[in-house]
Amino acid sequence: MGVIAGALALAVAGWAFIFGLAWGSFWVKLGLTATTVALYALAFERPRLRLSAASVALGVVSAALLYAVFYLGNALAPYVVPGAGSQVGGIYDLGVGASRVAVFFLLLLVTGPAEEIFWRGFLQKRLMGRLGPLAGYAAATLVYGGVHAFSGNLMLVLAALVAGAWWGAQYLWRRDMTALIVSHSLWSAVIFAVAPVAPAAG
Repeated sequence: MGVIAGALALAVAGWAFIFGLAWGSFWVKLGLTATTVALYALAFERPRLRLSAASVALGVVSAALLYAVFYLGNALAPYVVPGAGSQVGGIYDLGVGASRVAVFFLLLLVTGPAEEIFWRGFLQKRLMGRLGPLAGYAAATLVYGGVHAFSGNLMLVLAALVAGAWWGAQYLWRRDMTALIVSHSLWSAVIFAVAPVAPAAG
């Protein structure tokens, strides 16, 4: 349990650093934190990557479906969460001023892969082994959403819970890390740097 406790402590500290420290670029802090937690995970085990066309295709489809979920969720959010529009806008404001090209490649090549190595390939795997498949999946999803509470943005926490539940369920279904990395990397790069979900009015 010590390895899991260390991972949890590192994740809490890392996301507190991202959102709680006013200094520095949001994207740089995210990249540094994701790399740090991934290195922690890799110190204990290496994920199994299946470099196949089927895995890449699954990742692309997963990213597209998740983007559709967020597009629909953005349209419905103002009817459910008061002030949702300004909170969604606040998510995008976190990285204002950064080059979209730089953000695209950071998310695609660094942050997306690093987060999946840590969150699903390491933490969820360990929690599932300790608590059982469903309980471990639920615990990993709650932690993933919970660390985003440092942002003080309810919509960001809900978004993290939805995305974490999506990728966690995909890992629960198939332990295909290649598909997960493609899904997370492509989805985040597109939704933040190519085709952002327009802030809803409200």
